[in-house]
Amino acid sequence: MIHVLAIITAKPGMRDAILGAVRANIPAVRAEDGCIEYGVAVDADGVGSFQTKFGSDTFVFIEKWRDTQALKAHAAAPHMAAYAAKVKDMIASRVIHVLSPMT
Repeated sequence: MIHVLAIITAKPGMRDAILGAVRANIPAVRAEDGCIEYGVAVDADGVGSFQTKFGSDTFVFIEKWRDTQALKAHAAAPHMAAYAAKVKDMIASRVIHVLSPMT
């Protein structure tokens, strides 16, 4: 299994537009062969002082894929190309971590 944490920070004022595109794309991603989990999360409120927040313009994709081939197919999927084209000018930064579980 492959885990992905993709940290996206929107340009000022673009957060809602990006999240709208994300919500529209989620069903297509979850239908992909090899997708185990795919969702987006934002900072939780009321957790306490031990939390380090990403900030209001940042959200994190939390993904699990069957294997590297499924992740590569996801990255090349037409709906991902359309999503990327739609949001490319709205994103201030994008950091993607691809992880393997420890055994």
